[in-house]
Amino acid sequence: MENLKVSIFQGYLFWENVDKNLQNIGLRLSGGIREKTDLIILPEMFSTGFTMNAAQLAEPMNGKTMHWMHKIAKQFNCVVTGSMIVADGGHCYNRLIWMNADGSYNYYDKRHLFTLANEQKTYTAGTKKLIVELKGWKICPVICYDLRFPVWLRNVNETYDLLIVVANWPERRALHWRTLLPARAVENQAYVIGVNRVGHDGNQVYHSGESTCITPDGNVVYYKRDEEDVYTFSIIGDEVIKTRRTLPFLKDAEHFKIIP
Repeated sequence: MENLKVSIFQGYLFWENVDKNLQNIGLRLSGGIREKTDLIILPEMFSTGFTMNAAQLAEPMNGKTMHWMHKIAKQFNCVVTGSMIVADGGHCYNRLIWMNADGSYNYYDKRHLFTLANEQKTYTAGTKKLIVELKGWKICPVICYDLRFPVWLRNVNETYDLLIVVANWPERRALHWRTLLPARAVENQAYVIGVNRVGHDGNQVYHSGESTCITPDGNVVYYKRDEEDVYTFSIIGDEVIKTRRTLPFLKDAEHFKIIP
């Protein structure tokens, strides 16, 4: 694995305003990323905020936000990822897009829908994990509520080296966010990057951000609270190798498959 340059956008999201969000994020990235980066990570539902108004806001896979993601990926010659509201095959999904600079992409549909907000009444749950590769890294991107389900995220057979969690995680449960992210890193011996939004949403729920990067042995590489931030940092391939070699407990874990 080569070292990986990662840029995160922890930002305020304008409620249900796709055009304003895409314009703001584009400006923030252009002003905030001043070095070559391999990967840009945006929050959950970065173009709308976490809304159940899919009937009005869902886009097709060839829609405005997908074209915007390609434009940004091409501009920075990197991968861009984050989740958006997608209409596909008669269903609506909270779908994470993994957009490459050449316009090719992969996607992951949120597996665990947030029943406290009745997300399951609007969106269809995904059934498959996504593992992508970038510069020798195996990467597993997931969405917000998925963080609470360690069996779904279990690193069976060292499937991934980096777990990415994009979120709209409210400040009232920030302690859980700060606890679960390092837990996932330590138990899976992988880097974990959590990218959250800041500010109040359209339901007046406050989000404190607290985006972070955790090493495989639980150390904090990056952490930011309350403010918008565009920040670029490196994650180190040798850290993953060293952690797994020094304390090789993943080989003693149960080997299983989840059948949804």
